[in-house]
Amino acid sequence: MTTSTAPATPADLVARYERGDFLLATARHALLASGAAATATDTDPARLSRALPGLFTDSGAPIAVGVLPFDTTSTPSHLVLPRTVHRASSERAAVPPRTALPQPVKVTSVPEPEAHLAAVRAAVSALSDRDLRKVVLARALDLDFAGAVPVEDVVRNLANGNPRHTTYAAQLPGGRTLVGATPELLLSRTGGAVLSRPHAGSMPRSADPAIDKAHGEALLASEKDHVEHAVVVESVVEILRPFCRTLDVRGPELVSTPAIWHLSTTVTGELIDQDVTALDLAAALHPTPAVCGTPTDAARSLVQELEPFDREYYAGAIGWVDAAGDGEWAVGIRCAEIADTSMRLYAGGGIVPASDPRTELDETSAKFRTLLAAMGLEI
Repeated sequence: MTTSTAPATPADLVARYERGDFLLATARHALLASGAAATATDTDPARLSRALPGLFTDSGAPIAVGVLPFDTTSTPSHLVLPRTVHRASSERAAVPPRTALPQPVKVTSVPEPEAHLAAVRAAVSALSDRDLRKVVLARALDLDFAGAVPVEDVVRNLANGNPRHTTYAAQLPGGRTLVGATPELLLSRTGGAVLSRPHAGSMPRSADPAIDKAHGEALLASEKDHVEHAVVVESVVEILRPFCRTLDVRGPELVSTPAIWHLSTTVTGELIDQDVTALDLAAALHPTPAVCGTPTDAARSLVQELEPFDREYYAGAIGWVDAAGDGEWAVGIRCAEIADTSMRLYAGGGIVPASDPRTELDETSAKFRTLLAAMGLEI
């Protein structure tokens, strides 16, 4: 396997991305992996993690990259042990230039907005009936094009428009590509240090500075959003506590993407057992209440009842783990699946007892803007 750390910058690696590669990149650090010395799939990511040491030895590759699905009980996680890995870091943030992209010939909402409103109402009713604290409902936009979607240009535009967040691209089974720009870190492990940055609670951004400021302040003051956020943070802390001798929780604080205000909390810890890998921790955490709800099994069941599609790898996790156990996993949101001449965009929102259906619909519309902006679209 070939590994390189110089002289490329993160923007250089984004520019070098080609369909079929794996990319996880911010403006200051990036990993680009190509080829496949071996692949590994399993519906149990913890079992997959236990198999990795042997795969590292057999393949000669010291790192595995790939995706965990939303539902790890039925859809297989997909890891690749690459032939070539390039890493880059820079103190000077830089982004690749934008590229004009083709426009779709057809756009279809899945489901239609009125049906999503009905699903939110049904979810609110189901919370008390099924003893749920929260459930996350998503909808999709299907974009059809006259020709092949230029995946590389979509990825570069995502990196250009979201420089403070993590741009990712991963090959999926069947030749599809998952691309996105996520603000949310599920988990990183560096030596004994563990870091998670859960996000929950959202408000759309506005082009008007006064309105935008008011939206941020409203989110900070929103009891409903703080309740939604607390559910996620409590779950992350509860799951990490047995693995860590110390845990520090700081937040929530107001953070933003170009399209959305979020509440974010930073959770740091020190591992008890150095044999616990980044993939072990990601498998334990995923799916968090930020993308599924809680309790997990009941929330996931309700999601599958109310959403008219299989999420597959939307709201999964994208990342890497190396032979030393270090790694980084991002939450698979603000994303699209690309398959030849089509794209499916996803956006979801957390539903709690105080949720308003119209507000939840507006939230998903705002979240679509991350991918729509990369395509040069306003829908």
